[in-house]
Parts: sequence; C-alpha cells; structure tokens
Amino acid sequence: MNILITGGAGFIGSNHVRLLLSESGDRVVNLDLLTYAGNLENLAGLEDDPRYRFVRGDIGDRDLVRQILKDENIDAIVHFAAESHVDRSLEGPEVFVRTNILGTEILLEEARRAEVDRFVMVSTDEVYGSLGDHGMFTEKTPLAPNSPYAASKASADLMCRSFYKTFGFPVIITRCSNNYGPFQFPEKLIPLMIANALEEKQLPVYGDGMNVRDWLFVGDHCRAVDLVMRKGRPGDVYNIGGCNEMKNLELVQLLVDKLGKSRDLISFVTDRPGHDLRYAIDAEKIMTELGWAPTVDFSSGLDQTVSWYLENRQWWEKIRTGEYKSYYDKMYGRGGRLGSSGKGKP
Repeated sequence: MNILITGGAGFIGSNHVRLLLSESGDRVVNLDLLTYAGNLENLAGLEDDPRYRFVRGDIGDRDLVRQILKDENIDAIVHFAAESHVDRSLEGPEVFVRTNILGTEILLEEARRAEVDRFVMVSTDEVYGSLGDHGMFTEKTPLAPNSPYAASKASADLMCRSFYKTFGFPVIITRCSNNYGPFQFPEKLIPLMIANALEEKQLPVYGDGMNVRDWLFVGDHCRAVDLVMRKGRPGDVYNIGGCNEMKNLELVQLLVDKLGKSRDLISFVTDRPGHDLRYAIDAEKIMTELGWAPTVDFSSGLDQTVSWYLENRQWWEKIRTGEYKSYYDKMYGRGGRLGSSGKGKP
C-alpha cells in the first residue's frame, strides 16, 4: 500500500511514519511544510529507506497535492498536518483557518478526484469542548469547540463528514486525548516541564492547575490510527483515549519528583482564555469494534518519556534555540547530500 502521511515530521506524525516503516510493508510518502513544529530530526535514519520519501510542501498547495497523489499512486491518506497549539491560535487564528480548514478541503477534494481508497482525519477531543466533573466524550457528543484551534479542527471534521455524506468518499475521523512521548515539541506541557526543570527554570501552570486531561502514549495512538485506516468503517468517528485522567498540577508535581527537582520551581500564571476544565475520552467503540486497547500504562509511559528527554537533551536544546531548523538545509538544501528539485521535493 502507498500511504501519504501529512505532517509526518511533527510529533505524532513522525512516530506514525516510524511505526509504518518498522511494522508494515507499506510505502510511505511524508508531506510536511516544516513549520515551527516540523522537525526532520524526528525522522533521522530514514533518509535511505527505499520505502520512504519526504516531500517538503504545503497541504494548501493544490497542484503539489495533486502531483503527489498521481505520481505516487497513493492508496490511503492519514492526515496529521495541522496548526496545533492552542496558545498560538489565541495570538493568530488566521493561519489555523488556512491550514486546518482550507488545507483539509484541498486534500479531500484532490483525494476524491484521485479515487484514494481511504482518508483518515486525525482530530482531537478538543472539538467536544469542556466537561464538568463527571461524564466522558463519546462519538455522539455534540461539537462545542472553545478555542480557535479547536474550532478549526471541528470545521475540518465537518468538512470530512460532508465529503462522506455528499460524495460517498471514504473518510474516517479519529479524535484522541492528549498525547505524550518521544519527539513532542517542547512548548507542550510534559516536555516543557521536563526541559524547564532540567534547566532549573520556573514551571508555569495555568490558573490553579486543576484542569484535567486524559493522557495517551503516542505509540498507542499511532497503532489505533493505523487500525482505523485498515479496518475502520468509512463515515464513522472513533475516539481514542488513554484512560489516564490527571490534573495538570498533579502531573507537573509528578514530573518534578521524578526528575529530583524542587516543587518550588512550580509557579502559577494567569489562566488562558477559554481554558477547558476537563477532557475524558470514552474509547469503548474502537475497543469493541476493532479490538484496540492502550498497551502502555501512564506510569511506565511517563518513565519512558522522561528517560527519552534525558537521553536526547541535544534534540530539545536545539529546538529551544531554533537550531533544529538547520537540519533540513543540511540534509535537503542546496549542497546537501540529498539535493532537491522542484517545489522542495528531494
């Protein structure tokens, strides 16, 4: 199978590319614009794999998308590419509209015209809004996004639904809880706290730290998405959750303790606007229908994550200084050993 992964240089996308190349016989084409969170070092070592091709480009570039689908004879698309950080969407919503909504529409339309067999839209539980102290999000929970980021993802989900309902195009939507694990961009909660603690910097916690998130190890998420791509029902939505609810403050305290640092580093900052109180995913549907279940419990997953950031300090230090962006130029730019040709394609 020829699979197009969009956003495959990001956190979850790069873990998914590695999963496919290590556990399947599929061929993978990775389309990524390499914006702030796209880092080719996440995929270091794959450059010479004959089943892998990287294309630097924008999902909003209709001609490029059309060319890739044709030239690579794409059978399935797994769509990770998105502007994804809530805080950034508060500062500048427009790019979220362009990438997450218009970019998704272009992918859908070109994939439909190319008669792609499967299209998996990787979405988020944030489209459901906020929960109180009780209850869980199911696939039937109404969409009620509270941030520009969540609104853009909900809009993309609805565009996907319309392509299935109107054209019969085989779209499947997944909605996951908060991911954690290797290669996560250091402005996200867990890697930010790890990096700051190691550098003896303040650990900023929004509000009173009582916001609750359901944490899902990235490897379990990728296996669920792959299972949905292969066995999920077109037109359906599948929630993917880790069954690991925890208050943000408790999580930060746990990380500090694991790193042997002082809890005095924790500081409380003004809560962000529209900060959802609680997320919790009911993943019974994917467990019952497709046989998926998380395999990494939160304690061992967090231990693995902390160990990875300790062992790969150079990786996140480069990102925090911006030096990671030089990797593309070294590997793919003019004079790089892989060269480049047309529209940024190696």
